[in-house]
Amino acid sequence: MILEPAIAPILIPMTPRRRPALVLVCLLALVALLAPASSLATGSRGSASLDASVLAGLNAIRVQHGLVPLTLSPQLAAAAEAHTLDMIVHGYFGHDSSNGAAFWERIERYYPSASYGHWSVGENLLWSSGRIDAAAGLAAWMRSRQHRANILFPGWRQIGIASASSTDAPGTYRGLAVTVITADFGVRG
Repeated sequence: MILEPAIAPILIPMTPRRRPALVLVCLLALVALLAPASSLATGSRGSASLDASVLAGLNAIRVQHGLVPLTLSPQLAAAAEAHTLDMIVHGYFGHDSSNGAAFWERIERYYPSASYGHWSVGENLLWSSGRIDAAAGLAAWMRSRQHRANILFPGWRQIGIASASSTDAPGTYRGLAVTVITADFGVRG
């Protein structure tokens, strides 16, 4: 199960004897705030090798179709990771965020459109009970007209990919062990 981190104020009376303890508590709180959300959960952020395999597979498909390969965008990857974890934590599966924001609004917070004359984003999602490998995920996307169109859209230049797993995901996932993958496509210029 993936748990949301809880942040609560810590009040420690200041005395000379307690100052080292306060410094330690502050350092631990800072580490918790700076740590990725996935490291605070009992579920696990997907493996970097799965994300890299999805990217390699997507680019191989694009090259086979005469399209330019996509470059990895840290901003799009952050958007994809946040959404993947949000879906698992809140037990839903969809492009809109758990707070109701449209997918493009969520992505724009990470991959800003300001100061660009052209900006466009797209998103592919996938969930599977248990583990899934990149080849199976890509095959599923290529069988879907809309997902295939996103993969083969010639305008994309960048991508962010994030996967996460849970042993007992809530809500839509019915307590199953699942893997969720988000691919956020983008171009701006």
